[in-house]
Amino acid sequence: MEYMIGVGLAVVVCAFAMLAGFDRDRVFYPMLVTVIATYYILFAAIGNSAPAIVRESLIAGVFLALAVAGFKMNLWLIVAALAGHGVFDFFHHLFIQNPGVPVWWPRFCLSFDVLAGGFLAMLLMRRSRFASKV
Repeated sequence: MEYMIGVGLAVVVCAFAMLAGFDRDRVFYPMLVTVIATYYILFAAIGNSAPAIVRESLIAGVFLALAVAGFKMNLWLIVAALAGHGVFDFFHHLFIQNPGVPVWWPRFCLSFDVLAGGFLAMLLMRRSRFASKV
């Protein structure tokens, strides 16, 4: 069920962004990466785990750096960041014990992230000017 909700929500968010014109601005998908990268920090705070907050913050920093680099240089880095975060969700529990993460979250986030990354990749392939637009 978590996978279906993640896919469904990603379709709604990406379609809404396209219909509203949000995705015409280079900042939309990098900002999406920024928001996605911070959820695990929130969960660590909910779980009241200082070690998890530190670890999650370090990892979020990598995704935030990718968001900035992708925004400034090449939106294909954002595709990689979204897909990479989805893969990270799948393996997250092996690296960080975060007591605030809902049991269903990794599966939901994996499906959302990968689909959103795929959607952006489709946009970049369809609109070659999208990637180089200033």
